[in-house]
Amino acid sequence: MAQEWYPEGLKFGCTQCGNCCTGPPGYVWFTDEEARAMAAGLNLGVAEFLRQFAHTVNGNWTLNEHVNPEGKGYDCTFLRRDDNGKALCSIYETRPHQCRTWPFWPDLLKSKASWERAKQKCPGMDNGKLYKIEQIRIIRDSNES
Repeated sequence: MAQEWYPEGLKFGCTQCGNCCTGPPGYVWFTDEEARAMAAGLNLGVAEFLRQFAHTVNGNWTLNEHVNPEGKGYDCTFLRRDDNGKALCSIYETRPHQCRTWPFWPDLLKSKASWERAKQKCPGMDNGKLYKIEQIRIIRDSNES
């Protein structure tokens, strides 16, 4: 990877806006191990979990989405909102790696411009906890394997 543009680290603190779980159609990829964990967390067998909550794209599993209540995009099948509108993940403890590592994805860290584009939809970016560059590298690189 090229020289990182964030030598001082980056701040992130989830605001529970839910913007990372809603919007245009997308993919939340997960592994067989993650499928087993999510299924167990829901007290389901893996086959039943996959039948109810996932589908394949080019041979890889992704979580289902549905048109959101406002009809303005798609929500992850596990996105819920509390009475105050805060976003909640109904499988938070077993959510896929892709979800756990937001916003430190390789594509968002390639350039300051990429980060700034994503920040337009994520109020938690550049706010909250400071992640040191070493921590970001570990998270980022775990997404490239």
